[in-house]
Amino acid sequence: MNKHEGAVSQLVDLLGRLPGIGRKSAERLAFHLLRVPEDEALALSDAIRRIRSDVRYCSMCFNLCEQELCSICRDDSRDQSRLCIVEQPRDLMSLEQSKAYNGLYHVLLGRIAPLDGIGPDQLTIDALVDRVREGNFSEVIMATNPTVEGDGTALYISNQLSEYPVQMTRLARGITAGSVLEYANREMIADALSGRQKL
Repeated sequence: MNKHEGAVSQLVDLLGRLPGIGRKSAERLAFHLLRVPEDEALALSDAIRRIRSDVRYCSMCFNLCEQELCSICRDDSRDQSRLCIVEQPRDLMSLEQSKAYNGLYHVLLGRIAPLDGIGPDQLTIDALVDRVREGNFSEVIMATNPTVEGDGTALYISNQLSEYPVQMTRLARGITAGSVLEYANREMIADALSGRQKL
């Protein structure tokens, strides 16, 4: 039963549709917006309107941006010989926050997931193959998520790029620094063993 009426009810319902926001959180957010100064609440609605009207995909890497090319693709100081492939813009943002990578990116905008009806033609794989064919990349780093679909997508892409003279690598996986073997699950240990390195 909805205990709110009109605009409050509508706002609670809309906020409750956001990922990770339940009914109680939606109510707290709605009442917070009622308490803050009007210009602060309206700034939120303006920001939502702007991302819907101004944000698009970069024409080269498919990252989110407000211009034809994103700031990473426009940055000549980045390593132009390395290309890191990620599933979503949020994955790119996570890698950027690490400050451990200074190359270019390509965002697939998803992963191959036949059970969900998502095939290679629904991703940006054709544009990726064109970039590798026309570019001067020496390394392509597969940074798809370590899931069945992510690994399948990485395998498909590596097959598509096999005729080009680039080194294909993937992000290391397995036991993280500072962890204990006793608490690692079977998949982590298997990844760590298969990806072991020379001392």
